[in-house]
Amino acid sequence: MANRTFAVGDIHGDLDALLRVIGKLPALDENDTLIFLGDYVDRGMHSAQVIDFLRNRLPSQTKARVITLRGNHEDGWLRVVDGGWPEFVGPEGNGCLACMRSFAGKSYAPGDAPDEQDIRAMLSGSFFPKDVVEWMRGLPHWYEDAHAIYVHAGLPFHDGRFLHPSEVDHKPVLLWVRTMQFFLDYRGKLVVVGHTSTDNLPPELSSFTPEDPLDMWVGENVIVTDTGCGKGGFLTCLELPARRTYESR
Repeated sequence: MANRTFAVGDIHGDLDALLRVIGKLPALDENDTLIFLGDYVDRGMHSAQVIDFLRNRLPSQTKARVITLRGNHEDGWLRVVDGGWPEFVGPEGNGCLACMRSFAGKSYAPGDAPDEQDIRAMLSGSFFPKDVVEWMRGLPHWYEDAHAIYVHAGLPFHDGRFLHPSEVDHKPVLLWVRTMQFFLDYRGKLVVVGHTSTDNLPPELSSFTPEDPLDMWVGENVIVTDTGCGKGGFLTCLELPARRTYESR
């Protein structure tokens, strides 16, 4: 089938999971689209390698169009680079130490504590190569095709309705918003998101294997693909319009 879209959820530095999912996809042609929903960095051990694969290796390995959206973790690092945001780099759960050490070529293991040099590098984002920073700046906040609207986090609610991404003036809200109202009440063209781990959403409201709370979450008009990759879960890719799934587990 031509004109397929393959939407890949949050990767979070897990290169092995990314390669496993890519290896499971069918042969793609120039009419197909591979779209990545953001959050390529932090938590997993290979943030730098994930970005290198998406930027430099994948486009030469596939005939499909490759689109990489901005996630809130890329947005967070850009805020760090542009003036500092200690509240983002400080919490261990954000996984910023793993990202920093990946780009610095230093080893990392879960539970490691940052030393003073690590902390200075994280607070400034100085470890990022300039070309990677510019790549992150250029990542679009959303994408739309015949099948769906694709955005990292969701759509904001304003004046009694959910806004289309083109109507949102402050685009970062598309990367950070997290409200149960969106998952439960949005009605309209299908929206595919990541950002919110599916184990935080009510499994009984999902039409996709509700017996497995870690699996992809499918509401009436919203599909959530963040299945915990980089923090003990796995990576999910959704094929549209067929609604097939490909998982790294």
